[in-house]
Amino acid sequence: MPKQVDHQERREHLAAALMRVAATTGLESVSLRHVAAEAGVTAGAVQHYFTSKDELMRFAMEAASAVYERRIGAAVAALGEDPAPRVLVGTVLGGLLPPEVSADAMPDPEGRVALAFLAYASTRPDVAAGLAESNAALRAMVADHLRASGAEDPETTATALVALTDGLAVQVLGAGLSPATAAAVLDAQLDLAFAGDAGHPDRDRTSREPR
Repeated sequence: MPKQVDHQERREHLAAALMRVAATTGLESVSLRHVAAEAGVTAGAVQHYFTSKDELMRFAMEAASAVYERRIGAAVAALGEDPAPRVLVGTVLGGLLPPEVSADAMPDPEGRVALAFLAYASTRPDVAAGLAESNAALRAMVADHLRASGAEDPETTATALVALTDGLAVQVLGAGLSPATAAAVLDAQLDLAFAGDAGHPDRDRTSREPR
């Protein structure tokens, strides 16, 4: 009896191969042939699942995004029910920063793919439209929690926080900024943005300090 082929698994295997290649050489230099070699299959096998490089790249970006979603989802779930707005937003935005890795490991391959994909999308309006939609949703979520905390001009502040997070990620991935420093900078800006949050992690501590 012929072996059943899991087509989704095959697609994910090829997307993972593309992420490994893109993380070291950049998306623009990736070809279906490079992906086939990395995945240990023929170029024809890649073309069976992806008819073009663009289609393969979009799937790889979706796979990279799924890694972030799982990472952030687990961190948010660990907060328990009804976390304070400052804590929730800090967890979500902090999850978008590249994590600390060992000295012999490649720093955040998903982050490198995301960074390369941004450059790739900059000349392709149809691809950029999808990124704009997801960024708008993230800004709206941050703005909602800023509004709930009583922050002034939550939309502008949310845009600034999301842009800061993106910029810090780029600095970590391409300019040698340490993940710990990036996290500390983001945390400081979150403290300023949520200064009036009754659920701010520093509020209870402040109220207990002797006067």
